[in-house]
Amino acid sequence: MASNPDLVIRGGSIADGLGGDLFEADVAVTGGRIVEVGKVASQGKEEIDARGKLVTPGFVDVHTHYDGQVTWSQDITPSSQNGVTTAIMGNCGVGFAPCRPSDHQRLIQLMEGVEDIPEPVLSAGIPWAWESFPDYMNWLSQRSFDMDIGAQLPHAALRVYVMGERGARRDPATAEDNAAMAALAGDAVRAGALGFSTSRTLNHRTSTGDFTPTLKAGEDELTAIAGAMQKTGRSVFQFVLDLSTIHEDLPMMLRVAENTGIPVSFSITQNDRAPRRWRQTLDTINEASARGLSITAQIAARPVGLLLGLELSRNPFQTHPSYRTIANLPLTERLKRLHQPDVRAAILSETPTSTDDPLFFRPNYDKMYLLGDPPDYEQPPENALGAQARRLGRQPEELAYEAMLSDDGRGMLYVPFLNYADGNLDATREMLTDPNAVPGLSDGGAHCGIICDASFPTYLLTHWTRDRSRGEKLSIPFVVAAQSRKTALSVGLTDRGVIAPGYKADLNVIDYDKLHLHPPKVHYDLPVGGRRLLQQVDGYDATIVSGVVTQRNGTATGARPGRLVRGAQGDARKFGAAAG
Repeated sequence: MASNPDLVIRGGSIADGLGGDLFEADVAVTGGRIVEVGKVASQGKEEIDARGKLVTPGFVDVHTHYDGQVTWSQDITPSSQNGVTTAIMGNCGVGFAPCRPSDHQRLIQLMEGVEDIPEPVLSAGIPWAWESFPDYMNWLSQRSFDMDIGAQLPHAALRVYVMGERGARRDPATAEDNAAMAALAGDAVRAGALGFSTSRTLNHRTSTGDFTPTLKAGEDELTAIAGAMQKTGRSVFQFVLDLSTIHEDLPMMLRVAENTGIPVSFSITQNDRAPRRWRQTLDTINEASARGLSITAQIAARPVGLLLGLELSRNPFQTHPSYRTIANLPLTERLKRLHQPDVRAAILSETPTSTDDPLFFRPNYDKMYLLGDPPDYEQPPENALGAQARRLGRQPEELAYEAMLSDDGRGMLYVPFLNYADGNLDATREMLTDPNAVPGLSDGGAHCGIICDASFPTYLLTHWTRDRSRGEKLSIPFVVAAQSRKTALSVGLTDRGVIAPGYKADLNVIDYDKLHLHPPKVHYDLPVGGRRLLQQVDGYDATIVSGVVTQRNGTATGARPGRLVRGAQGDARKFGAAAG
């Protein structure tokens, strides 16, 4: 080498992101790119001793909701604490651009309802220094972060921007509406949008209970938008479907992909209401892939599960009349009341009343667990509160009540409602290993008071390659490749996710044996003291973004080399000669 590299990582066990066997090597970095992998003779200006440690590419998370957080914070936590060096936001059709000033509150209510990010946090945190999507991208490009971020054009924002109230109430788009949305979608790709996202699930509603504006958007509308984006540049079409209509909507989405050539990506989960539908869906997309369509299934790394508690958005007694009379009291005052025998007796004697909440109504105690420490996301059915109660000769409601009162009222219950067939994750493993699947659905930045899944990338390593005891594991090379190179390629990013000369120097140095997730805890660190669930993680010795160490031993260094990624990045191979 002509000069000393900026950074050398010495003697690590390399999982290079391509899925091959682990190998021991040094990694040299200069100018934010990997310049040498092997035995590096030159002394680095900075050195990291990685002997006995696992070295991976930085993880790429393709399904997050940091659209608001990136406007008020430079630290994209908790994803940046879980080895993620690139996060893609703007999923599920929700986001904040384009948007007229008169629609600010409408989009906030939609994000609050769909992604459980509190309205006061969004209202206080978002500066609204833009109107169009290119304005939003230009504004973000002036900011720096502890990881790279990429943005997608959200369908709900686009539809309301073009159609106004008609769009919000889900009226069919006219030919003129379609042409206007298509033009703006083309502008979004020119501004660097990595894709477009939409939602057709009944679970996605505003905080006032209205369905998402995109729920019944017509095939003509989607085709016009996708066609304009694909003609302008490479982008991905991300969508969320509803189990009740997937038999109609999936074929339609595949027709949109076939007619426009746009790559598509969508979420697949196992659902007890149709236990094998996930297998049929994967078979359908594999057939479509064989026909030449570019299609990717996003798979959650563990059950999609709700956390319930007195400090959280929901709990099993939230619709009991006696609980509702004290629900809005501060936690300390509620605890005093809940410890009173008459209050306890009244709540436990009542049954839930009706609610429009699509995620939670009548508790199923045979699918409700104590998460434990360390948290166990693959527990056998006999661990459920219902089974425990039968063994003890008690009511499961009593066990749930007592569990939530523990830890000074901060006790949590866990309800896995997707991907947890027969009390195991065998279906999840089969989905993760499908050739057209990538890890997804972490929802980083969202579901602040009910779901805590931004730790998916860490869980893939801890559970699936090391700790799983109730079924087959996965290999470290497979998991690393899936969460880095494969995810990057699914959104058109060809310059990262591999440890080889010429690639972007996004890396993790991991103490594999010490890698550990702690139970979720509530933190009040959002704007105006807003609440969110976070999981502490141990074992990341260093996370490196563009050659700069951003996390060291679980602590942020304060460095923020991350930037907005505009458009699909060039193939890293073209950098190889110059870098080497």
